[in-house]
Amino acid sequence: MNYIFIPGKNWKLSLAELILFLRAREVEFKVLSFSREFFVIQTEEKTNTIDASSLGGNIKIGLAEKTIPTELFEKTFAQKDSEAKTQLSQGIASSNLPSEILEKVTERYLFGVSVYCSDEAIGPVANKIHRFIGSTIKNELAKREVRSEFMGFPRDRPQPQLTHVEVLKKKLVENKSEILVCIDKTQAWLGKTIGVHDPFEFQKRDIGKPNQRAIFAIPPRLARIMVNLSGCVPGKTLLDPFCGVGTILQEALLSKAEVIGIDSNSWCVEAAIENLEWLSREYALRNGEFRVLKGDTLRLKSIVGSNIDCIVTEPDLGPALKDVPTSAYAQKIIDNLTPLFYGFLEQAHDVLKKGGRLVLVTPCLKTRSGKPIAMRTEKKAQEVGFEMVYPFGTNETFKSYDYVKEDMRIMRRFVDMAERHKTGREIHVFQK
Repeated sequence: MNYIFIPGKNWKLSLAELILFLRAREVEFKVLSFSREFFVIQTEEKTNTIDASSLGGNIKIGLAEKTIPTELFEKTFAQKDSEAKTQLSQGIASSNLPSEILEKVTERYLFGVSVYCSDEAIGPVANKIHRFIGSTIKNELAKREVRSEFMGFPRDRPQPQLTHVEVLKKKLVENKSEILVCIDKTQAWLGKTIGVHDPFEFQKRDIGKPNQRAIFAIPPRLARIMVNLSGCVPGKTLLDPFCGVGTILQEALLSKAEVIGIDSNSWCVEAAIENLEWLSREYALRNGEFRVLKGDTLRLKSIVGSNIDCIVTEPDLGPALKDVPTSAYAQKIIDNLTPLFYGFLEQAHDVLKKGGRLVLVTPCLKTRSGKPIAMRTEKKAQEVGFEMVYPFGTNETFKSYDYVKEDMRIMRRFVDMAERHKTGREIHVFQK
């Protein structure tokens, strides 16, 4: 089976999450194509493991039904080759896509097409491809006496792609009626959307829970990505030693892990417990197991022992900055936080099982010079006995790609920072 994934803005982090998620569940897979626009993953057979609600970094999941050489699109739309156009139309009509649409037909059928191009030569004609495929599907349905409506886009939309919110609101997943067209340099994959990221559920777990913290609150979407990077699967024990109001714990509990939170702030402990109780009710988690304790994170072993499978945490990221700091001030912030992080790394190594993973956020500060200041965590992690986790491994697939400047096989940390942010998150994955 060939699965299509449409990543969020931080596509490398989305791909790393997906790869480590599948490995943790022992799914045999091969990466057929990857870019900032889409990934194509081949599995031996259809799997129920792949579910949009279980991933934080991917906004759509599709099932590929047909492949077509990219050359055929180039001849049709760049060279205006009429024979190629006929072949392309026949290829679309002969796929399973119209037939699957017919399974959900009502009196008048609404469907959409989203085009994703990693081939820069094809990108400028994406709108023409969108209209052509939409018209071809509509004509094919008309031949089968089915009236249909083809979704358009606002004129100011840069690419012919439906948002995941539009897909949700129009119920295109349930009706098998969003067609994905994903084109790289050699091949195009045509498929249907089988799942989308639900921002309303993540928003509910963010601002709908009883207790929140405004400053440096980790988004549930990012918390879910980090839980997946840790290799957390149902039945494992996950610890967040700086749990705050429990956002990471929530996502781990939804992943059916046994969760333990620790915080030195009494209010945070009570707030996290209340949030987890709320989550258990909202999502009917009858067997959800959690503990939240007040304690000193630098005395972890005395609190939780040494039987932890995964640690996922975001400690102190420093003061909230109103302005972009000077390099000197940014370095001072990092220097003040370093003893806490270094002491924690030693404790984390002590409580993890052999093979257990630590996913750790450290601060990355913008500066007026334009050069970010980050904490040198990796050297200390190695000194205490951790190994680096390289999500893209030794696979030759990731050796190079047209617009990836670095060898992705040596990539071991990821920065998550929006343009407006002055403090970003550098995400590290370590293994004992």
